[in-house]
Amino acid sequence: MSGTYLGMPAFPEAAREAVGNATLRGNLRHATHTIRDKRARAVAELDDWAALREAGKQIKDHTLRHLDRYLVQVEEAVTAAGGTVHWAADADEANEIVARLVEEVDSGDTDRREVVKVKSMATQEIALNEALEARGIHAYETDLAELIVQLGKDRPSHILVPAIHRNRGEIRDIFRSEMGEWGRPAPEDLTDTPAELAEAARLHLREKFLRAKVGISGANFVVAETGTLVVVESEGNGRMCLTLPETLISVVGIEKIVPRWQDLEVFLQTLPRSSTAERMNPYTSMWTGTTDEDGPRNFHLVLLDNGRTDTLADEVGRQALRCIRCSACLNVCPVYERAGGHAYGSVYPGPIGAILSPQLRGTGSDIDASLPYASSLCGACYEVCPVAIDIPEVLVHLRERVVQGGPAVRHGNRVVLKPAKGHAAERAAMRAAQWAFTHPGALRTGQRLASRTRRLHPRTLPGPGRAWSGSRDLPPVPAEPFRDWWQRTHGGKGRAK
Repeated sequence: MSGTYLGMPAFPEAAREAVGNATLRGNLRHATHTIRDKRARAVAELDDWAALREAGKQIKDHTLRHLDRYLVQVEEAVTAAGGTVHWAADADEANEIVARLVEEVDSGDTDRREVVKVKSMATQEIALNEALEARGIHAYETDLAELIVQLGKDRPSHILVPAIHRNRGEIRDIFRSEMGEWGRPAPEDLTDTPAELAEAARLHLREKFLRAKVGISGANFVVAETGTLVVVESEGNGRMCLTLPETLISVVGIEKIVPRWQDLEVFLQTLPRSSTAERMNPYTSMWTGTTDEDGPRNFHLVLLDNGRTDTLADEVGRQALRCIRCSACLNVCPVYERAGGHAYGSVYPGPIGAILSPQLRGTGSDIDASLPYASSLCGACYEVCPVAIDIPEVLVHLRERVVQGGPAVRHGNRVVLKPAKGHAAERAAMRAAQWAFTHPGALRTGQRLASRTRRLHPRTLPGPGRAWSGSRDLPPVPAEPFRDWWQRTHGGKGRAK
């Protein structure tokens, strides 16, 4: 995945700094509450939402079980329609393919090589913009929020709304100071009203749409039976990138495949309601290969693995590959709402990022080893997921992987398991708990002793325990163990469980 985030602190340290930023918390609270309230109303309109959710889960699980067959079918269908399919095992290979294709198309003035981009998580994941810049190719983001992030020399902090951490005043200041360095400057009298900000972005981008020879996109879905790619968006910038340039290059994760055209019926209902709280997407663009009459003359599909095959091999963790990038889990997560997306150290923030990034990148860095712990396990993310990913289950599964540790296993340039340094105390505590729970007499004695000495208990834990109590209050010990309360109030009738 992207090297952009390497060197960032682990989640606890980054989150501690983020929660101290009152402006950030205010921006996040306003945006996430607004989006999730609208989503709840949009979902409530459908009596069959639970059935749609289950259908989406079943379609995704079926595709992942037979992914080898559907990948071949995609290649055959895209090729038959006039496109060219490339296979990329990792980020470096994908970036090399894209850069080479751009250089072949735009072989003229090397100082003016440029591409326009549709918002794409896959290209962020592989740090494509940085790779192209190193080859002298300028990549221009055309999604409004992505443009704000790019002009502000910032990082995305949300899957759907990458600039969610910015307010309108900050965006106005960014446009005023930075647009002139990238092309058409913002109006001198620009205000922070949404209409004026959108118009400034529209005028700034128009010249780039008309000039660029190459467009780069991802895809929300790839239909195996026809080789059709689908991009859903709200602004229309994506359609400009998909239709105006001579050459279109789409970088797509291998998990984005659906078997049949009919399967889109499910996802084109659940995705917009879960993400933007709309009944349908304002712009749904679909293309199959190339034609002589319309759109780009050359189409290239880069199918990206980059850790997905390793994730698929994990029977518990593979359900993260169902994700359709709606971001509903971010908007209900109490941890994300307070810490923001940057604290996750990944282009995939929030609950889905906490399970997806450690699987795609491995747990060989402090950032990725900490992400499975970036959750209270409240379960709100599972409740809103339109494809029923049990994120809490995967979080616990990944915590077990990190804690147990073991020898690091290298797959290509990825380390998929990190030796569990610093977790000896936690393992010892878990073993002690296991012994206590299997010895009822010792557990009863310990509970009574804890209750009688509760006034002497410290408010924070010593030694390694500070890592836990430093960010949360220790629960108070009751004056009486539950077993004793049950015995006293029920006179020994029944069993206290």
